[in-house]
Amino acid sequence: MIADRATYLRDLVGQLNLHWPQNRTVNVVCHGHSVPSGYFATPMVDTFNAYPHLLHRGLKARFPFAVINVVVTAIGGESSPSGAERFERDVLCHRPDVVTIDYGLNDRRAGLEAAAAAWGSMIEAAQARGARVILLTPTPDASGLATASAEPWRQLVCHTAQIRSLAVAHGVGLADSFAAFQRYTDAGGDLTDLLSWTNHPSRAGHELVAKELMRWFSIR
Repeated sequence: MIADRATYLRDLVGQLNLHWPQNRTVNVVCHGHSVPSGYFATPMVDTFNAYPHLLHRGLKARFPFAVINVVVTAIGGESSPSGAERFERDVLCHRPDVVTIDYGLNDRRAGLEAAAAAWGSMIEAAQARGARVILLTPTPDASGLATASAEPWRQLVCHTAQIRSLAVAHGVGLADSFAAFQRYTDAGGDLTDLLSWTNHPSRAGHELVAKELMRWFSIR
């Protein structure tokens, strides 16, 4: 099953609530492709409107006594097999408490089988180091605006389903960005409201992703 949101990060949330001198630095690493890298209208990188920074701000607002690092190890244009190859040296070197993984958009090039193997290896490596893992389903792109049967859109849906299945199989967290965007459009919003580029979210889109991640850091 997907990790229980009420308990998965309970110990870490307890740490985040501690005051000096009992507290310690908490490290969150955001791994993935151009979206967590902060790319908006390529080649513009808008770091402070991307979800890793918004997550950092949200965590600091919720946990004012905590010392928190949010480290971005994402690379624009990368897919998960490359991300898995450098996971040890670029991600685990930061001794993360939490790792987020976001490769769904670009993994359409890698294919489902290669992506599943890469995501699985990263999840297991993080767990072996004691880190909690939150998987992200992809933020949509404009390739699906014309018809939901378009091949790029169909592939995106397939990778979304696979990421959800990986969260179940490994018992880790899931921030379902794809579902958050879908709720917005189902309520009458236009997908382009959430995009800054064909396949990159706008500030509003990044806010939806950050909100999904923040749900895992409940103060209850």
